[in-house]
Order: sequence, then structure tokens, then C-alpha cells
Amino acid sequence: MKSCISYLAITMALLSFAFGQPAMQSESENSKSEQEIRQMIEKYRTAMLRRDIPTLQKIWADDYIFVNASGDVLTKAQRLANAKSGTTTLESINEEENITVRVYQNSAVATSRVTIKGQYSGQPVSGQYRSTHVWVKGSTGWQLVSNQLTALPPK
Repeated sequence: MKSCISYLAITMALLSFAFGQPAMQSESENSKSEQEIRQMIEKYRTAMLRRDIPTLQKIWADDYIFVNASGDVLTKAQRLANAKSGTTTLESINEEENITVRVYQNSAVATSRVTIKGQYSGQPVSGQYRSTHVWVKGSTGWQLVSNQLTALPPK
């Protein structure tokens, strides 16, 4: 009986260790993915400021959707056309708080508060906004599938 209890205790300890490993790896993978998303956000910010069309084409997924602060919905093709023509130009994009990134396997949601100055679709913009990014990791890496800006009232 004592050997059976000892065997059972050892088996339970080994099983709990074995099942605990994937959770540790998952946390590590999430941390790595979070860092990758933060790097992609910075790459995206830089590409928007420089109107770097080739980089934006890679960052935005083919089915990318942007909801601007006016509630207009724009596709990847529309955003690229605006950037190419100069109707969308940004002078500055400043993070006003730490970006929060939540990773869900091959997708992530990032939220922050930003101050933007420039123009979207030919309309001047300046002020603070809540920003939400939805990223998905595919065979080519992380891509932005959707983002939205919500205007915050002036302080």
C-alpha cells in the first residue's frame, strides 16, 4: 500500500510538471509576441510618418480595414491611395501612455492614447485619440488587419 501511494505521488508530481511546461512556454511565446507587436507598432508609426508605401503594403493585411475618428471605413487600397496622393500625411504621432498589448495565440490587440497632427483623407486632424490595433500572425509574420481611432474631447 505504501509503495502504491509513493508511486501515485511520484506519478502526480511528474504529470503536474509535464502539464505545467506548456503553460510556461506559452507565457514565453506571448512575451515574445508582445515584443514583436511593439516593434511592429513602431515600424508602422515610422512608415506612416514617412509615407513609406512599400512598408505600409506589407504591414496592412489584404483585407485590412481602418475606421477613422469620423467613423469612415477605409480599405487597404483606399489608405494606400490616400498615402500615395498625399491626402493622408502625418507630421507627428506621439504615444501619450504605455501601449497595452494582449496576445491571443496568433492574434493581438494593442490599445493606447495618441496625439496626432496631420491630415487624413485631405481633412486636417490634430488632437488626442484612443487607438486600437488588431494584429494577426500569418506565414509572412504580423500584419495589421484593423485599426480604429476614436477622438477624445479636448482637455
